[in-house]
Amino acid sequence: MHAKAGARAAIAAAGGVDKAQHAAHGFAWFATYVEALRQMQSWAERLETQGKFGALERLLLSAAFGEYCAQIAGGIPMSQGEIVRPGDIGIAQSDVARFTSGAVADLIADGFDQRVKAELAAHIAANPNAVTFGEIGLDDEMTLVRDQFRKFALDRVVPYAHDWHLKDELIPFSVVEEMGALGVFGLTIPETFGGAGLGKTAMCVVSEELSRGYIGVGSLGTRSEIAAELILGGGTAAQKTYWLPKIASGEILPTAVFTEPNTGSDLGSLRTRAVREGDTWTVTGNKTWITHAARADVMTLLVRTNPTAPGYKGLSMFLAPKPRGTDAKPFPVKGMSGGEIRVLGYRGMKEYEIGFDGFEVPHANLLGGEEGQGFKQLMVTFESARIQTAARAIGVAQSAMDLGLRYGLERQQFGKAIFGFPRVANKIAMMAVEIMIARQITYFAAREKDAGRRCDLEAGMAKLLAARVAWAAADNAVQIHGGNGFALEYPVSRVLCDARILNIFEGAAEIQAQVIARRLLEDAN
Repeated sequence: MHAKAGARAAIAAAGGVDKAQHAAHGFAWFATYVEALRQMQSWAERLETQGKFGALERLLLSAAFGEYCAQIAGGIPMSQGEIVRPGDIGIAQSDVARFTSGAVADLIADGFDQRVKAELAAHIAANPNAVTFGEIGLDDEMTLVRDQFRKFALDRVVPYAHDWHLKDELIPFSVVEEMGALGVFGLTIPETFGGAGLGKTAMCVVSEELSRGYIGVGSLGTRSEIAAELILGGGTAAQKTYWLPKIASGEILPTAVFTEPNTGSDLGSLRTRAVREGDTWTVTGNKTWITHAARADVMTLLVRTNPTAPGYKGLSMFLAPKPRGTDAKPFPVKGMSGGEIRVLGYRGMKEYEIGFDGFEVPHANLLGGEEGQGFKQLMVTFESARIQTAARAIGVAQSAMDLGLRYGLERQQFGKAIFGFPRVANKIAMMAVEIMIARQITYFAAREKDAGRRCDLEAGMAKLLAARVAWAAADNAVQIHGGNGFALEYPVSRVLCDARILNIFEGAAEIQAQVIARRLLEDAN
């Protein structure tokens, strides 16, 4: 209540959200912390009723509340150099004092003190190869799904991922085919269209375990998820019947072609143009940051079909077929050219810039058969895309923890494993706590989506927090490795590069905080 009132006052005084970003975004982070702790409490209560709330889970809960309450009172890190403090969002010091009195004071003092950190570290060290550190609350079906994909990742991904990264190679197509056989690409597509008909919780479980192996593999299903949601939400009956079974089986690999140079998150300013001539649309313009574009068979292509309509209103979505390319000739089709964008991490699928000059798309491939619906159709995918990105971030964070823990237990210095030094063990303990926090708010968003409820706020919060958790975990894992963490031969160097992108794509952290703030303060000027 005090935070919302303070944020509104700061925004009004500044003349709008855009001019009061520190306060507005700080409020978004404040609200995200509150929701994350609420979901941790809900997680604990569910486990308690199931008789699964053990000593490790109790420590994780205590640490979550102790640390996050302390940050709420003293300052929440929005990034490494940006701390939002209560006064920044209009919370008086007297209100902070009331918040940090009584039970909260005890939580802050004792919830994540050195004793708790040491006990957490002991639990983790006793079972370093655990699938998860703490019971995460999955039912038996989802536990089987998790275990299946964990085994696949350990057998088919982990031993090879670093080599794929260092050589900047596409993930072998044999792995893509195996993923298709396992149902990755049709996970949430209804059974009537050849999919598994599972929900977003399953999407989270699968995305997390595959990304724990390698984010490139964990992200292969993202484009299929986006394409399927676009078609399910806005496609014609004929488009659903034709495309969905092929996407579900992996016979057809989609790519999302939305972003343009100099537009970033401002999709309303897209310029790529499509002009209709009879039963054919001719596309002209440029796109960039297109993932897995060369190997894809179909593009979900967002273009402007009405140049006179302002902003989003003139945009339309196409299901644009294209032939698969190779490294030597990525786009072997008339009217389409482009090349690879070399990147630090998030390799395995490759990023491309694409130029369209007379590229043709049949009118039958206009999504839904109606112009001007492109942005509205795309909006339908935002919730799921951000939930899945949060799950991928959790997988990357878990990978960083796996590597940091293994190195900490194996590396000997001054006569003992470096995990025996509190500064090392404490880093690992904090990873375990924040991974569980991020996981619970992400699963909550997935459950809301599965229940058919609006969850753009929850999905945004999950993505915002999980991306920061992944970067912190990767950075600390490198620190545990010391100089070896800076060596390319060590996989943790790859995980650091991979973690960095998570704060940028699917809505940069700043955009995500802006969206959350606007949703929470809709009646603010």
